[in-house]
Amino acid sequence: MGGNQTQIKFILLGITDSPHAQTPLFVFFLLPYIVTLVGNVGIITLVRVSPSLHTPMYFFLTQFAFTDICYSTVISPRMLADLLSEDKTISFTACMMQFFTFAFFAISECYLLAMMAYDRHVAICQPLLYVTIISSRVCWQLVASSYLFSFLSAIIYTWCVFGGSFCGPNRIDHFFCDEFPVLKLVCSDTHSSEMVIFAFVTINVVGTSAIILLSYISIIRTVLRMCSAQSRARAFHTCTSHLMAVSLFFGSGFFMYLQPPSNHRSLDKVVSIIYTVVTPMLNPFIYSLRNKEVKGALLGSQTSIYFTVTCL
Repeated sequence: MGGNQTQIKFILLGITDSPHAQTPLFVFFLLPYIVTLVGNVGIITLVRVSPSLHTPMYFFLTQFAFTDICYSTVISPRMLADLLSEDKTISFTACMMQFFTFAFFAISECYLLAMMAYDRHVAICQPLLYVTIISSRVCWQLVASSYLFSFLSAIIYTWCVFGGSFCGPNRIDHFFCDEFPVLKLVCSDTHSSEMVIFAFVTINVVGTSAIILLSYISIIRTVLRMCSAQSRARAFHTCTSHLMAVSLFFGSGFFMYLQPPSNHRSLDKVVSIIYTVVTPMLNPFIYSLRNKEVKGALLGSQTSIYFTVTCL
């Protein structure tokens, strides 16, 4: 990427080109972003202040909430600013950095969801060895390794997308600098870059999906061997929140990134909104409203605050 390349400016066409729809859309997307920030910060704070939630499962959940905050912040503020601005230009460097950070946190979420599935597998299938296998040290090692691999993968993705020659149109038909809309503007041959990207997406998305699938196959086999119906229901209940998050994130991810570039259509913007705006907003509700431990910790913290205020 030479010096001349970095002087290029792109124009983000955004969600809509209708000036009358932009202000309502700003309000419509501002609320989910605020809910995303408040909900995920709330999850992190609750886990930190509640001793009953100091377990590997909730350690991974705080990391997941953190990536949701970062993942959403990479996209939403720029999208909201563009909805109120007539100047939708973005520099080559800013576009490249947006894509890099987006790729980094998206890949990190894949690995965190896989870790959470493995955590549930060990908790249900090997409960007596759970503390030994999923120790605090192992948790940090898993998270650190996932961030490292995500960082390396994001560098490769970014080089494949922005390493070509941009000498023609500069209008990105999207609301952020995503892979396929940017590759459409590259003048040089992108076949090899697309193959490398597809290979790494397959490794990251399909690889982590396989870990999740194998974990749940083992969980289902173990649960079905349980004698008590109450034990089976409790085991399945601990997994439902995770399965809902996996379905939302991986469902949209498979649709977007595991299809040929020629198949990408205007529907991609709608799917992109689902995994960049809707999913980070819903995850705190999924993990709080369907989780008795989180609801119990929340009620306990509210009770503590009430007694503190009363005493004062």
